[in-house]
Amino acid sequence: MPAPAPRRVRATAAAMDLLRRLRATHGPLMLHQSGGCCDGSAPMCYPAGEFVIGDRDVLLGLLDLRLRTGEHPTTPAPSEDIAPVWISGPQFTAWQHTQLVLDVVPGRGSGFSLESPEGYRFLSRGRVFASTELDILSTTEIITGETYDQGARPTPSPEPQVVAEAVDACPVPGRETR
Repeated sequence: MPAPAPRRVRATAAAMDLLRRLRATHGPLMLHQSGGCCDGSAPMCYPAGEFVIGDRDVLLGLLDLRLRTGEHPTTPAPSEDIAPVWISGPQFTAWQHTQLVLDVVPGRGSGFSLESPEGYRFLSRGRVFASTELDILSTTEIITGETYDQGARPTPSPEPQVVAEAVDACPVPGRETR
């Protein structure tokens, strides 16, 4: 039996907490990993449907906002608890070897993302996939805006979606992880 594919996107507990607060205020959410200059290539959070996904945008994953650190879903999430995370096709080509870890830091972002008034901004951290993970990912379907509209969805991964801190997903060389 082949090994399951690793997640292309994970989130820290702090990022998930902020997403849950934003969902309580704004309703269902979506994120898009920007590649623009004005917003500093930051992950941008919008009310679901407020950012038009292109046919060639790539779905990195679906964040289940019900989950906490290390938890796995026991039932399918209702749509209002799912936050899709997208990236443009050219950005995906450049970053496909990297797992995106959604984090949050104090400060205001310069874009139109929903968290700006909260005094925090989302930040992308990355972890380069191991060669064995890249081999597995090379056999998995890449879901684009076009195929998502046609009903394609990612296969669930057994890998935990939420990590306590970014260092848990992106180890810093020479520093012990907890």
